[in-house]
Amino acid sequence: MNSGILLVDKPQGITSHDVVARTRRLAGTRRVGHAGTLDPMATGLLVLGVDGSTRLLTYLVGLDKEYLATIRLGVGSSTDDAEGELFDAASADLVAAVDEAHVADGIAKLTGVIEQVPSAVSAIKVDGKRAYQRVRDGEQVELKARTVTISAFEVLEVRRVDGFVDLDVRVECSSGTYIRALARDLGADLGVGGHLTALRRTRIGRFEVAAASVLEDLDVASALIGAADAAELALPVVHVTGQQAIDLGHGKRIDAAGAPETAKGAPIAAVADTAVGGRRLVAIVERRGETLKVVVGFPPEDAS
Repeated sequence: MNSGILLVDKPQGITSHDVVARTRRLAGTRRVGHAGTLDPMATGLLVLGVDGSTRLLTYLVGLDKEYLATIRLGVGSSTDDAEGELFDAASADLVAAVDEAHVADGIAKLTGVIEQVPSAVSAIKVDGKRAYQRVRDGEQVELKARTVTISAFEVLEVRRVDGFVDLDVRVECSSGTYIRALARDLGADLGVGGHLTALRRTRIGRFEVAAASVLEDLDVASALIGAADAAELALPVVHVTGQQAIDLGHGKRIDAAGAPETAKGAPIAAVADTAVGGRRLVAIVERRGETLKVVVGFPPEDAS
């Protein structure tokens, strides 16, 4: 089985690890990883790496994301989503008083660069243990706020259902953002509580769910995106000669002429043409003065 990147459309009701486990069986290798999980309730794009391309996942995890979600205003939950225990619902009068102007004002406060406290049942580690496990063990967990960027928070539809207000929304955000925390915080700001009832990830960087394979129909060999093509979608690229590829393969530095200007320490994908007319990812490099230094190498068998 060749190395590469897989785009999978995760169905609802299974974990991201379930998807990885099935892909391992289909690919015939244990070397399958992911660039960020989805909760069992959520659907949508998972980016997986197979064999040597798992080393590329480090550079995909931090890409920005896009989600479609449904937020229910009028009641919060213990997990900030529909899988938790619901709290007492807000009064009908309070929910009825929530209008589109109030919603727009609340969303405006949650747009841009914000400080967000992740859900207590997140996978964030606290003293080496996942926060959600500490909650399950009966511990009180208080996570620190983190800076995230919400570049778009758009209401697509508003519905009043069973005494609640349901908002279908589209969110574009930085890596590390919790959409259910947005639901929680919007509900809190409006004084009625809120939680997430549906979530679908539609994009990670330039990888789109429209190009993803359905898990039930996954043909790993035909669905693989070569490491060079995947790197080109995620990173600045420098095209290197055959000799430069050999030098990088030996851990040598090469001249940075022709490489894109990047911030100090920023990763660059070094890509070379192959003898059979294709391309391969040679290495992830970074600028060091007037040279490029290898950060992660991809031997030919791992970089198709």
